[in-house]
Amino acid sequence: MQTVRTSEELTRAVAQLKRRGTLALVPTMGALHAGHMALVEEAQRRADSVAATIFVNPMQFGAGEDLDQYPRRESEDAEMLERAGCELIWVPSTDDIYPGGFATTIKVSGVSERWEGEARPGHFDGVATVVAILFDLVGAEHAYFGQKDAQQVMVIRQMARDLAIPTQVIACPTVREPDGLALSSRNVHLSPDERAAAPVLRRALLAGRDLWAGGERSGDAIRVAMAAVLAEEPLADPEYVSVADGLTLAELETIEGPALLSLAVRFGTTRLIDNEPIGLD
Repeated sequence: MQTVRTSEELTRAVAQLKRRGTLALVPTMGALHAGHMALVEEAQRRADSVAATIFVNPMQFGAGEDLDQYPRRESEDAEMLERAGCELIWVPSTDDIYPGGFATTIKVSGVSERWEGEARPGHFDGVATVVAILFDLVGAEHAYFGQKDAQQVMVIRQMARDLAIPTQVIACPTVREPDGLALSSRNVHLSPDERAAAPVLRRALLAGRDLWAGGERSGDAIRVAMAAVLAEEPLADPEYVSVADGLTLAELETIEGPALLSLAVRFGTTRLIDNEPIGLD
């Protein structure tokens, strides 16, 4: 495995890998876990070579968010990626991604404006901007993201379509702990009591899914059911409970096609998100 730190080194390394065939990209902010490794494994199944990036993107953190506290452990991350079969890691500096005089931001309207976009103003502008840069400089045929960040995946897909970026965006299923909690780099910030309470997100989503599977099509009824499960957990402080169209993310009164159930919940200072697609068959 090769680790590069500048765009010039990256260009040379990518050219070598592309001589072997197709290249897949797994963009990360580090603090890797089994969910990231699942992305690498899926990338290996679909491409001849796999590259990963480790970059904590300051543009997607708002005022008062946890940029300084975001876990950074490059050596451990590199070991995990090497064991998973990743051939190249790019670890750029902030100046390499955003050189002096950088003045461009990409805004994806519509799908970026609800939920996480409303709760974290400017977040998806930062995501879209950095991913466009990564896609452009790596030039991979495929890029892999986790379904846990479903809205992020939709924003990135829209950005790539609109800017005619040929990299195909592939979403992989959420990887979970045995008790249902979605793997996240932020889980390490949970206290023991908060960690014990956090699986309530999954229980709430499953309650909504089960209600839908039983024939309920009222968005309000399913939102109420999910909120009721969250209310049973004293440490859970919900920010939003959503039943939205699976393509536009507009909140639904009636579910008539693919939809996305999603939640954002705070446990103390830690904010967790999760989702459950329904009606995709």
